[in-house]
Amino acid sequence: MSHVSARERPVLLYDGDCAFCTRCAGVLERIGPAAEIVPWQFSDLDELGVTAEQASDAVQWVGTDGTVRSGHEAIAAVLGTAGRIWRAVGRSLLLPGVSWIAAKAYRLVADNRYRLPGGTPACAVGDPAQRR
Repeated sequence: MSHVSARERPVLLYDGDCAFCTRCAGVLERIGPAAEIVPWQFSDLDELGVTAEQASDAVQWVGTDGTVRSGHEAIAAVLGTAGRIWRAVGRSLLLPGVSWIAAKAYRLVADNRYRLPGGTPACAVGDPAQRR
C-alpha cells in the first residue's frame, strides 16, 4: 500500500531550476491538462512519493491514486488529462514501438537540456545537492 495520500488532482513535477523545462511546463499549462504542473523544488516530495534524485532525473507524474510515472510516460499521462487531440497524442506515446522511441527521445532531451535554448549549467542532470 502506498504511503501517498489521495489527491484531488494529479501532479506533474518538473525541474524549476531549468529554463528549458520551465518553458516546456508553460506550454503544457496552455494545453490545459487537468493536473497541477509544479517545480519539484517547491513540492513536498515525501508526500508525493518521489525522491529528489527521481525528480531531478526526469519529469514525474503522480496520479491521484499515488501512481508515479516518469519521463515520456509522465508526459503521456499529463497529455491524457487534456483535450481530445492531446489525449490521443498521449496514448500514442505509449504504443508498442513508439514508446521505445519516445523513451529514447525523452532521455536524449533530458540529458542535454542544459544545451537547449534557455538551458543553463544548472539544468544538467546530476546530484541535486550539487545543483542548489
